[in-house]
Amino acid sequence: MSTSPVIVVTGVSSGIGRAAAEHFVKRGCQVFGTVRDLAKADPIPGVVLIELDVRRDDSVRRGIEAIVAKAKRIDVLVNNAGVSLLGATEETSIAEAQALFDTNVFGTLRTIQAVLPHMRAQRAGRIVNVSSVLGFLPAPYMGLYSASKHAVEGLSETLDHEVRRFGIRVVLVEPSYTKTSLDVNAPQAASPLAAYDGERDAVVRAIQHSVRNAPEPDRVVAAIADAALGAWRMRRTPKGEASLLKVLRRFMPFGPVDAAVRKTFGLGLVEIYLPSVAWS
Repeated sequence: MSTSPVIVVTGVSSGIGRAAAEHFVKRGCQVFGTVRDLAKADPIPGVVLIELDVRRDDSVRRGIEAIVAKAKRIDVLVNNAGVSLLGATEETSIAEAQALFDTNVFGTLRTIQAVLPHMRAQRAGRIVNVSSVLGFLPAPYMGLYSASKHAVEGLSETLDHEVRRFGIRVVLVEPSYTKTSLDVNAPQAASPLAAYDGERDAVVRAIQHSVRNAPEPDRVVAAIADAALGAWRMRRTPKGEASLLKVLRRFMPFGPVDAAVRKTFGLGLVEIYLPSVAWS
């Protein structure tokens, strides 16, 4: 039986997930990568592809059981599968919000719940949840995506307290813009409101510009590998912009952070004057 760490990475069809799976193979790990449709997936040398749709309970259960049957254990789960959505909060339908959370939050929860019994039995394991800098920063016109990543952060911190007595630790990786198709091809809310057209278009242009000039996934992959195989630390922000944003969020007052967010997304500064209210 192989003594190499058994790594499961969700969402390896492209982008960060695929690059992470390839990296773990180079590190000598036994790697399983999940894809929604095995028939349409491109092979990754050294990676065993498993059909698993994080949106479906039965698919997650079958996929994890198949991995355990082959490898006899799971040492690290990397929850990478995710989707994005652009649109003002008002113009985002409940159905669109539910679909987003079904992948980003409940998909993460499904895989965690499927893997934890095996990790508890072996009294060891590491769960790496790929969040985003939007898990601790706001992003205009990405409110529901940002909310989903805030949810992943809260879930992760809480879970780590619950499972550490079983030898299991949970880690967050918080990347910023990365040159992948996720942000470039992010779907937009299906029923846009004209009142938001100008600002929304400015935000879309700002995001596309940032992604075009973003680094390749290497820095994020390095952070994921450290989170999976290195000493435990609750949060890892990849070197570069993500680490800088983390420092700014922690130490700068609200006003400068707010202004910087608006400037980054191409929004003007708006002064809000509230009428005085006499409370009886």
